[in-house]
Amino acid sequence: MKTLALFCLLVLVSPFSLADDKPVEAVKYVDLQRYAGTWYEIARFPFTQQNGCHNTTATYTLNDDGTVKVTNRCRKGGFDGPESVAVAKAKVADPVSQAKLKVKFFFLAPWADYWVIRLGDDYEYAVVSQPSRKYLWILSRTPQMEATRYDEIVKGLQEDGFNMTRLEKTPQKWEGL
Repeated sequence: MKTLALFCLLVLVSPFSLADDKPVEAVKYVDLQRYAGTWYEIARFPFTQQNGCHNTTATYTLNDDGTVKVTNRCRKGGFDGPESVAVAKAKVADPVSQAKLKVKFFFLAPWADYWVIRLGDDYEYAVVSQPSRKYLWILSRTPQMEATRYDEIVKGLQEDGFNMTRLEKTPQKWEGL
């Protein structure tokens, strides 16, 4: 009887375990010229430095030396809150795909993985994570994302083993956009 119970438990749990064991994959190629510019954060996994952030953006600027300047901005505590700015440097970790980068926010910090794991055909949206799945950002070229697109992205990420119950939508409200 114990063997049957254990078998049933394994059958019930295994689909979820398999999804978690599936490795995170970056997209095949990112044209960094097209990727450069401003992205609006639509949703993210909780990240201490972003607690209370509204109107969060990330701007990528290509440097002459092949690195990328990353400027993250948000309003802390509300849409009229003080602006918080964090500047980082990124370098391409995979020159073939350019989809895997390493990023660091201050001199002594270690380089962290920054992988583009989803990318719209017209670079209208992107999803960024890393192999551990600890962090996740859904980005868009506009402050709002069409609900069906958002739902498709979330569903695909869940199928790829991401714990989407952790996902938090980012408050975005922009005048004139």
